[in-house]
Amino acid sequence: MITIGLTGWSDHPLIAPNRQRKLEDYASHFPFVEMDTSFYGIPSEKSIHSWIDKTLDAFQFIPKAYNAMTMHKPWEQEYSTLTELFDTFKVRFYPLLKENRIKAFLFQFPPFFHYNPSNIEYLYIVGRQMGSLPVTVEFRHFSWFQDDNKEHTLNILKENFFSYTVVDQPQTPGNSTPTILEVTNSKLAVYRLHGQNYSGWLNANEDPDWRKTRTLYDYSQEELEKIQQNTKELAKHADEVAVIFNNNSGGHAAKNAKELQKMMGLDFEGLNPQQLDLF
Repeated sequence: MITIGLTGWSDHPLIAPNRQRKLEDYASHFPFVEMDTSFYGIPSEKSIHSWIDKTLDAFQFIPKAYNAMTMHKPWEQEYSTLTELFDTFKVRFYPLLKENRIKAFLFQFPPFFHYNPSNIEYLYIVGRQMGSLPVTVEFRHFSWFQDDNKEHTLNILKENFFSYTVVDQPQTPGNSTPTILEVTNSKLAVYRLHGQNYSGWLNANEDPDWRKTRTLYDYSQEELEKIQQNTKELAKHADEVAVIFNNNSGGHAAKNAKELQKMMGLDFEGLNPQQLDLF
């Protein structure tokens, strides 16, 4: 099975122009969404139940792990123990988990999370803390796939039943990894598409608006054909391939996702009904 989704539901005017019902309209086009808000703050219980109420039973979420869980900042600033942090996060998402609304939790590690013994141990800590919950891991430093490290990295993910997040992104020094078509969990492969805005990625530490410009990219027909080919290759080894378009600084994610859906002849079940006056 191949599914397609976008990062967030708020910035896609092509498919969700009504500010009052953005999630409802989004869920009439795609079967899942990556949730960025949980990276910046653990959502409120009220928000969790609101998302459940606005979508049908088949719709799923891929929440990003809270930034302290991926070592973007010290967890000690807010919690007395690491277990307290993980438990708080898991309990808050329990209503979605109970309804089978979580496809996976995305642990996107920062560029300074290098391949070294302490960070390798932390991956095992994540595995113990998350238990049987579905996790997909994205690296942002090339050291994880450098020379002899690649096989060990993939084995670590397999041992923890983590899905490997295959990425499409510019190959800039210090904050990127290559596209490696590997599946580490046969239940789910994740293919996350950031675009190819080299200058946007290169200047991430210098440009104050890098979050807005880094994913400013419109995939060409030729590039989408390559993405299609890669997706089919991953699908040979996984029950599901979840393709996520994250190239939305200029609003291209929804357009490119629709183009890929058409190219692959995909129809998604369990969607919200579409508004007749949407287009």
